[in-house]
Amino acid sequence: MTMTNAIHPPDWIPASGHQLRVTGVYFDAVRIEGPRGERVAGRLIDTTDGDAGPIICETTGYRWMYFLLAPGDVRRHDWPLGVQQFGGRSTLTLTYIGIPALDGNTWPLRWYSEPTATAPYVEAGRLLALI
Repeated sequence: MTMTNAIHPPDWIPASGHQLRVTGVYFDAVRIEGPRGERVAGRLIDTTDGDAGPIICETTGYRWMYFLLAPGDVRRHDWPLGVQQFGGRSTLTLTYIGIPALDGNTWPLRWYSEPTATAPYVEAGRLLALI
């Protein structure tokens, strides 16, 4: 998917490679492991006609899927077991998420769905309903 709906990519996306970004500042994140995460991402993309918002996939290991939500959204919902939540400024620890560039070599991360002007974040309620 390309960012055809966006005029400029968000400033938290690096120009090349990948960089760590702290959760709770630019976005919150929900992480789901492997095949379950891929199924949820696929259904989310299908139900949004391809405009699901930012979803990042690890291409090695457990193949985590990271669903990037608007800052503050993680704490507004009760997430089921097996779904890890990152974000909120009231936590005692900081969590960093690797963010790939939109183009070029970003291994071991890649965009499963990119943010767009119409979907700058994954909509938390819709994601929760699909989980």
